[in-house]
Amino acid sequence: MTVIINEVTKDNINDILKLRINEKQQSFIETPQQCLDEAKVCSNFQPVGLYWEKNLVGFAMYGFFPDEGINGRVWLDRFLIDSKYQGLGLGSIMLSALIQRLEQEYSCNEIYLSIIADNQGALHLYQKFGFKFNGEVDSNNEKLMVKSL
Repeated sequence: MTVIINEVTKDNINDILKLRINEKQQSFIETPQQCLDEAKVCSNFQPVGLYWEKNLVGFAMYGFFPDEGINGRVWLDRFLIDSKYQGLGLGSIMLSALIQRLEQEYSCNEIYLSIIADNQGALHLYQKFGFKFNGEVDSNNEKLMVKSL
């Protein structure tokens, strides 16, 4: 049960760009290419590949935004598991590893994310890990959730 979270580099970018979600999820999250384009514009974002037993199974993008809130906010901004690896419990495994990484990397007390309200699968997963709606919405009208650590 080896989980590895690697930065996106020239060595893995082509594989990252091949990741796909299932058709029903496409309106809920940007493609890896769109995420990487956004990370080029905003240096706060850290895009990473999610590996299970040396296999690339997913993608995430996170970062610290110092100008948000009182002390800044740590965001888990994007999280996806490739369609061929969905339904195997890897979403829970990878989310747990990401939460640990964010807590260690940023020594934070909270992690924020935003979600489209209709994304029931993601909502269930995030709630299982203790994320709760905080009453805020972002500029895309997505609801904000926060997990206290």
